[in-house]
Amino acid sequence: MKINSINNLKIIISTIVISFFITSSIAQDNPPKEKSEFWKNVRFGGGLGLSTGTNFFSATLAPSAIYQFDKTFSLGVGLNGTYNKSKNLFSSTILGGSIIGLYNPIQEIQLSGEFEQLNVNQKFEGSSIADRNYWVPALFVGGGYRTNNVTVGIRYDLLYDDTKSVYANAWVPFVRVYF
Repeated sequence: MKINSINNLKIIISTIVISFFITSSIAQDNPPKEKSEFWKNVRFGGGLGLSTGTNFFSATLAPSAIYQFDKTFSLGVGLNGTYNKSKNLFSSTILGGSIIGLYNPIQEIQLSGEFEQLNVNQKFEGSSIADRNYWVPALFVGGGYRTNNVTVGIRYDLLYDDTKSVYANAWVPFVRVYF
């Protein structure tokens, strides 16, 4: 009985080792596929945000992708998800997307236009204020200084509405990163 167990163990180990070598040799025979011309021009990036305090928490995740048509022009899309909570006061969930165009007249300067549409869902705790759910658009024009993959600048919301906007005012600073 003990000899059968040892023989079975040897067979199992031999099978695993042989399978490993066969898999390795097959993987080496297939060179990695070349990226298509389209994917060579796609760049990914986005933004992250986190803010905490004694009674406040806010987190944002905003991935995006652009297609680089040439050295000066790119066009892309982005998603935005934000959660805010102020203890015993309110919470809000903000979800939406955007379309962005970037133009670099020279390598160091980046001009941008971006249309953003966000759904805002606010819940108020222990207050006479009614919960709200609404859509808010934003149309940004902006400019920034670009170095390598990073652009730092400011943008202005042409559709800013201080009663609905998720931003404190129409001028919004930004840091953009694309790889």
